[in-house]
Amino acid sequence: MRTVHEVSEITGVSVRTLHHYDAIGLLSPSARTESGYRLYGDEDLARLQQILLFRELEFPLKDIRGIIDSPGFDQSRALDQQIRLLELRREHLERLIDLARDMKRMGVRTLAFDAFDTSRIDEYAAQAKASWGESPEWREYERKSAGRTKGDEMAMGAELMALFEPFGRMAAEGADPASDAAAAQARRIQDFITEHYYTCTDEVFLQLGHAYGCGGDFTRNIDASAGEGAAAFAERAIEACLAAR
Repeated sequence: MRTVHEVSEITGVSVRTLHHYDAIGLLSPSARTESGYRLYGDEDLARLQQILLFRELEFPLKDIRGIIDSPGFDQSRALDQQIRLLELRREHLERLIDLARDMKRMGVRTLAFDAFDTSRIDEYAAQAKASWGESPEWREYERKSAGRTKGDEMAMGAELMALFEPFGRMAAEGADPASDAAAAQARRIQDFITEHYYTCTDEVFLQLGHAYGCGGDFTRNIDASAGEGAAAFAERAIEACLAAR
């Protein structure tokens, strides 16, 4: 058994972080001394290693706990998927390095933006996360996607992205996200997801809306496709649409 300070030295995780993991039920030590000090066994360290892999892939702590503690969690399968995600991130970094080298060699006027595209990582991460949790949405997605080719999936993704284009135009025109037109477009997106991916409940749709407008890769990808401000407008339109129901 190891004390919290020993675990911190071995792993590089601060004592404060380990205390936080314990407080939120993410990583609780398997034993304590008579004085109440935390003691970690090998199984605790194995769990910490799994947590750190998820953190490296930028998963929120609350999601990591839900995934690891899910009855359907398969550690071997998760490792395969984590390896693939890390490979995708490595490929992404290699493209960025190549772009930077080209810019240095040919000048900063080199106009190439494909290297910044993280859609493959985003898509795989979303699918992997759902499968780790064995969610009903993931099982439904598996049923609906059975038999689809990679080309089918890409075409469907492009069709979904096209549904954000009206939001880009509305944002540019200074339209009201609570307008009837914005609500109708939000419902089209929700219906499309339900038809082709999984049942997009109002709760799920609200979460997706926040993901669209949070400023991360989803935001950048939507704005790149549908126009600057489209993602943030979509978030507000979805919120207004659901609030009006």
